[in-house]
Amino acid sequence: MRWSGYRAALAAAVIVGYAGMVAVPVASAATTLPAHVYAPYYEGWVSGSMASTAQASGARVFTLAFLQTTGKGSCTLAWGGSKSQTIGSSKWMADIADLRALGDDVIPSFGGWSADQGGTEIGDSCKDPKLIAAAYEGVVERYDVTRLDMDIEGNSLTNTAGIDRRNKAIKMLQDWAPTANRTVQVQYTLPTTRAGLAPSGLAVLQNAVANGVAIDLVNPMAFDYYDRATTPMGQSAINALTGLHAQLAALLPTWSSGQIWAAEGVTLMIGLDDYKRKTEVTTLADASAVLSFARANGLSAISIWAIQRDNGGCTTVSGSCSGIVQGTWDFSHLLEGFTAG
Repeated sequence: MRWSGYRAALAAAVIVGYAGMVAVPVASAATTLPAHVYAPYYEGWVSGSMASTAQASGARVFTLAFLQTTGKGSCTLAWGGSKSQTIGSSKWMADIADLRALGDDVIPSFGGWSADQGGTEIGDSCKDPKLIAAAYEGVVERYDVTRLDMDIEGNSLTNTAGIDRRNKAIKMLQDWAPTANRTVQVQYTLPTTRAGLAPSGLAVLQNAVANGVAIDLVNPMAFDYYDRATTPMGQSAINALTGLHAQLAALLPTWSSGQIWAAEGVTLMIGLDDYKRKTEVTTLADASAVLSFARANGLSAISIWAIQRDNGGCTTVSGSCSGIVQGTWDFSHLLEGFTAG
């Protein structure tokens, strides 16, 4: 997304399974996320807390955006790239602990539009896959999480060296996790067209398979098509998911159709997206259609960009409201029931 200098890096998320050890728990031992989960993105650079937002919205898992390096060439992670917001920041340790006290959880997200464009996404910035893997492991241990989100878009989609380093690091993370008695999933976030992943996004998955990464979930970010088409956004998301199904069937030929559907999720940008013509508008009816499709086909995840936009406080493209007429938390109240064991 392009709010506050970020572009909700969400277009297709691929989840990779691992297992590992509880090292530095925030509140309690790591618990695997539900098989079906609504996990909206949470804009980490705005005021407020995840715990209070969870209580108000009904959302129980947040995808926390964004972790990136403190500068080009760096291997050191921080929230928003700020040296004062490292992964050990008391703000996030406390907020995650409060969220966990409610029985809820968090998915740290790496990258984002500004990092992917500016060269501070860790796969692009850090030149040693071993150090990238160590950084991933550090986040898993520090926050005691079971899923990581990789937001790969913009210039990161054409940085072939960065793509290969990132996937090599994810494979190392995958190999590390069983030795530490952990369960860790890695979620790759990639752009999509209305017909499935663009070639650049598909190439990220192809490289992952070539590096031995075990793909468990792909979650297309169904917005910002910029193609002048007028197909309703709900149907466009369904078409993108159907196209992705065919792409994964070719990439993973031993998988059954049911396994492939279970390896898909979807992220919607509620209300107006970034397209300046304002013709790409995701309504509650669109979200309801996608929810029905996800339930009928056994998808694993639904997300939105972003939870702080889930209100009707404006009629323009904004990072703090959806730009359409709606009640506060309408999308979350619709989608929260998707979360189940």
